[in-house]
Amino acid sequence: MNETLETILNHKSIRKFKDIPLTGEQLNTIIASAQQASTSSYMMAYSIIGVTDETKKAQLAEITGQSYVKDNGHLMIFCADLHRHTLHATEDQYEEMVENLENSEHFLVAAIDAALAAQNAAIAAESMGLGICYIGSIRNQLNKVDEILDLPKHVLPLFGMVFGTPDAEPDKKPRLPKEAVYFENTYQKDHKEKLAAFDETIAAYYAGRQTNNRSDSWTDQMLRRFTKPIRMDVTGIVKKKGFNKQ
Repeated sequence: MNETLETILNHKSIRKFKDIPLTGEQLNTIIASAQQASTSSYMMAYSIIGVTDETKKAQLAEITGQSYVKDNGHLMIFCADLHRHTLHATEDQYEEMVENLENSEHFLVAAIDAALAAQNAAIAAESMGLGICYIGSIRNQLNKVDEILDLPKHVLPLFGMVFGTPDAEPDKKPRLPKEAVYFENTYQKDHKEKLAAFDETIAAYYAGRQTNNRSDSWTDQMLRRFTKPIRMDVTGIVKKKGFNKQ
């Protein structure tokens, strides 16, 4: 197995970092790797906001409820960005563009572009011995994050990512079996047996891991997740920012 595959297959989310900032070389390599990700129709419809201001980091940590959003080597916020695509448009041209800018297709394009760039950044960082953790909880108060970062219309914060030198060695979390996520030629609608087997695997993981052990299963987690409404304001904020309106 080559080093790239080892890096990918040994991924762990790191939530405790040493007080060591990323070097300029590390940061530049991570950003260059992110930019080399695939992008739909060469749109590169994302931006990355590096947050180094300690006050802003503290505000974002409060929003997310996660201290490691403040205590890390570097924090990035990945944004869907169609703003730059309007910068050379005249007022009349912009009016012609709006319907297309605000449709679901280009919202998906921008979100996917951002996610692809972020995963390249994650793999680059991990290949250098750094740790990372995605931060979806910036969407707890998306309006506030938008305000903190002073984002223009057609720029939407999607998620964050923290980077740094790991100060913990968590257990590697199991993933669903291949048979539950990969199907040939048609979707296999009933794969309950595979999920039941995975529930046993994840229950053993939770019971035996080094920290925060508990009794739980994957299907129970998902039932809790989808029976309790979460972040129901996101749709309105997305539309207010000029995405997914058509």
